[in-house]
Amino acid sequence: MYMRRYQMKLVLLAALVLFTGTAATSAPDPGSIQLQRAKQGVVALQQWYDPAQGTYRTTGWWNSANALTALVDYARISKSTEFNFLIANTFVAAQNQNAGFLNNYYDDEGWWALAWIDAYDLTANKQYLAMAESIFADMTTGWSDTCGGGIWWSKERTYKNAIANELFFSVAAHLANRDTVHRGSYLDWANRDWKWFAASGMINQEKLVNDGLGPAYGPANAATCQNNGRTVWTYNQGVLLGGLAELSRLNSDAALLLTAHKIAAMAMAHLDGIDGVLHDPCEPKCGADGEQFKGIFVRNLVALDRASPRPEYKSFLETNANGIWDRDRGRGNQLGQVWSGPFDNANAATQSSALDALVGAATLESAGQ
Repeated sequence: MYMRRYQMKLVLLAALVLFTGTAATSAPDPGSIQLQRAKQGVVALQQWYDPAQGTYRTTGWWNSANALTALVDYARISKSTEFNFLIANTFVAAQNQNAGFLNNYYDDEGWWALAWIDAYDLTANKQYLAMAESIFADMTTGWSDTCGGGIWWSKERTYKNAIANELFFSVAAHLANRDTVHRGSYLDWANRDWKWFAASGMINQEKLVNDGLGPAYGPANAATCQNNGRTVWTYNQGVLLGGLAELSRLNSDAALLLTAHKIAAMAMAHLDGIDGVLHDPCEPKCGADGEQFKGIFVRNLVALDRASPRPEYKSFLETNANGIWDRDRGRGNQLGQVWSGPFDNANAATQSSALDALVGAATLESAGQ
């Protein structure tokens, strides 16, 4: 009974936060132009938030973790506390769909672990960090010796791919930097997975990351533990950047950041168009998953810049943020999938992905680089 009342209270508070957040946009924002744009993008994103479910309508389970991350990152750069109740609501309500934020896919779990680490960094709420640690504990059960190590993509244990292992690596490195009591264990997992990943062949000769090993969805064995040559997605480049940046805070190994810079440079060179704006190969019809990818790349590029700044990253973020705002924006500041435009339609995935770019540009702008 107490939990039911608590959930109802959080739903009402989240709705109040949403209302007041929307009303507040009528006043001029004294922040940077990118931050002003991000604020308007956040208001548009919140039209899809479902307080009863704790997730975002029009998109999937793992996408909602990324939408929450975009919201948290905006709250951090804007120094706002107005969404803290919404974050708390998601923590409770979303578990009605998947208790403990666990499901059949280790990559889905990794997104939620990173989201709660981000929420912990913003609020210092230890429940969020504990949840991330609980999720990571489940992810460790996906480790196997097939292909020499690494975790499986799903609990069906049929495919070892880049994204699941990048997330496993990144979550471990993030936890090692935040839980001093268990730092050694998390650092061991981060180093172990990175050592395996770097030798797995998924980073190709062009220093870009392909989708995985062997035939996707087929049985994995020693004969198929080779780079499968599948699509170079933006998010596979991005998550690795964030993980390497995080690990570099603990490991005094210059090769970590050097590798990250090489991957970032190649991704920016190969995945942008003639307009300098980031594109995924699936555009303009990327589907529910692909619509989220680019924001993940730029969010992690910002993390790399915070660890090891380079002026080209700020320029790249500005170009993409301006492209979104000038050419990929519809009514009510809805943001679409193709950042170079024209605007077609929007949903919570395209909105939060584009919002990552706006927040990222504002972050680097505020850093005065």
